[in-house]
Amino acid sequence: MVIGWRPLHEQDSKQQISLGIETTADDFGVGLVGFDGEILSNVFDVFVPEKGGIHPREAARHHAKVAQKVISRAFDEAGKTLKDVSIISFSQGPGLGPCLRTGATAARALAAYLKIPLVGVNHCVAHIEIGKLATDAQDPVTLYVSGGNTIVSAFDAGRYRVFGETLDIAIGNCLDVFARRAGLRREPSLPLGALVEKLAKQGKELIELPYSVKGMDLSFSGLLTATERILETGKFSVEDLCFSLQEVAFSMLAEITERALAHTEKREILLTGGVAANERLQEMLAVIAQDHDSRFCVVPKQYALDNGAMIAWTGILAYLQGLITPIEKSMVRLKWRLDDVEASWVR
Repeated sequence: MVIGWRPLHEQDSKQQISLGIETTADDFGVGLVGFDGEILSNVFDVFVPEKGGIHPREAARHHAKVAQKVISRAFDEAGKTLKDVSIISFSQGPGLGPCLRTGATAARALAAYLKIPLVGVNHCVAHIEIGKLATDAQDPVTLYVSGGNTIVSAFDAGRYRVFGETLDIAIGNCLDVFARRAGLRREPSLPLGALVEKLAKQGKELIELPYSVKGMDLSFSGLLTATERILETGKFSVEDLCFSLQEVAFSMLAEITERALAHTEKREILLTGGVAANERLQEMLAVIAQDHDSRFCVVPKQYALDNGAMIAWTGILAYLQGLITPIEKSMVRLKWRLDDVEASWVR
């Protein structure tokens, strides 16, 4: 609790707004969201390395360079000014240290200048909450798939519990690494995973690849290595390899999601995170939902990738429970697990 916080019913009658800053990896995202859930703006600028994967310090320098421009765009798009902001929310973790610290620094500066509350947000929880907001999902089993995370979770006893997760690399990272090895190059509007999906739609032959599910957890490193080795032989087309890689990896994800659904007996599946935009993965989960007489929900594409709106909205949920982050305790948390967060706003 900090000076300046008051319960919602005691605040001014004008629309309350959260400014969210997302900088866990290669995106510098800013979103403005009303306390009623209205997304007023959601803009970002992507760091695209000349070669290889994300270089944390280079990405952080990119974020610092574009911060003012992106924040200004968010206000212009929303038709708001700094004076309209009620709280500042920021991605406190998990993520890449230099990137997280750049966003946290900007958030602290704004909160101190405006003399308004600061709210640190768990990036993984934010992906779930924006999915629930956008789809009106109430109590889903969630498959959260991105470049840095692969988790099957569901809410129970005050927290989002992890039922299964990757034991090594995330599915998004798996697809990205293969894409780079295959000579594909990311564009600001077309991530590497989307390029793999595009080529997979042209593939016809299903190549035998390792399928590694261990209980409720899974592993992608062996699958990636095997696909890379086959690529080097030149015996199969890139299209067939993309098709096969997707089919095997997504079948693994579908298996553990279905197990979690059967165990929890929940009536909804939520697909969220950057890889949620993949249509083939959506098809697989939709079949599972239909088989279990459950509702399938997928986060809209504009909120699938890392974005400021999801941070702003989750900050609101925490703030309304009196959860404030004092500046002296706003250090970033690089390995902040999803199931370490007490989600007291969920009923």
